[in-house]
Amino acid sequence: MKKKILISGGGTGGHIFPALSIANAIKRRIDADILFVGADNRMEMEKVPAAGYEIIGLPVAGFDRKNMLKNFSVLFKLFKSVRMARKIVKDFKPDIAIGVGGYASGPTLKAAQRAKVPTLVQEQNSYAGVTNKLLAANADCICVAYEGMEAFFPKEKIILTGNPVRKDLTDHTLDRAKARASFGLNPEKTTVLVVGGSLGARTLNESLEAGLRKLLDAGLQVIWQTGKYFGTRGQQAAKGLQGAVVTEFITDMGAAYGAADLVVSRAGAGSISELQILGKPCVLVPSPNVAEDHQTKNALALVHKDAAVMVTDAEAREKLVNTVLELASDKEKLKSMSDNISSMALRDSDEHIVDEIIKLIG
Repeated sequence: MKKKILISGGGTGGHIFPALSIANAIKRRIDADILFVGADNRMEMEKVPAAGYEIIGLPVAGFDRKNMLKNFSVLFKLFKSVRMARKIVKDFKPDIAIGVGGYASGPTLKAAQRAKVPTLVQEQNSYAGVTNKLLAANADCICVAYEGMEAFFPKEKIILTGNPVRKDLTDHTLDRAKARASFGLNPEKTTVLVVGGSLGARTLNESLEAGLRKLLDAGLQVIWQTGKYFGTRGQQAAKGLQGAVVTEFITDMGAAYGAADLVVSRAGAGSISELQILGKPCVLVPSPNVAEDHQTKNALALVHKDAAVMVTDAEAREKLVNTVLELASDKEKLKSMSDNISSMALRDSDEHIVDEIIKLIG
């Protein structure tokens, strides 16, 4: 008989891409029907169907910590989402429910636990999210990417699996010179990749906007993903300059990583896992706009092992470009960072998570 697998979570690529990687690994190994549950108007409602999976959206939303009056509507949406989640579990009758974090995973996995359905929680960050902490007590298994997570979860339930990464990154075959050439860049020049996610990172973008010419004058090449909300400012900053590729979205991230000697990035768990798997030296600029400042904790886990350099968001406009110039000119440091970050990688994470799923569903 086909197994029925419920996967819930999303909100950001850091939750969605691991969820899709897990789903794809399940399909490779188990005869299964897979149903996703996400949050309405979040990016999973577009990305999951594009990957070929069915998804149901809940109206759930996050609490507004600045304007408490707005939370009356949030509570109403939460109660409605709880009712919907219970109906989804009752109708779909899953053999297991998997939560990857994000607003929708709370009511969905709570409904599954209430119905005595086995649940597996996947925590991507070094500092556990509120939803996953609330789910942990009744979860059957908690898959994590960092050591020391017993500070948040019952030790006996924790399995160190790492974070699944997109398969197109690990299957990438172009060597560095060909990867650079695919962007129209000089195959021989040191290249920096700057990426702040699909929506963009204002601090990274404004730092590059001010310092792009300085990087190019020093003989570097730059691949710069500006994201959705920076408009044409990046293209304007690069106008008339040689050695810069500026784009709102990079379709072939495997080639972009392959071309790069150094990566500048936010410190989301998904991005860090990709950098570890690919052995990429990096400058991490943690976003200050995340719960419990977890990106700083993610970054420090690498900094403490000399696997990355961190520049705070507040300092980035002043220090980021000079930090990149200093690192890019130090080949020994780049090699050392590459070795150190690669040694932290937990590979085949999607397969290890499916191992745990199979144990739970027999």
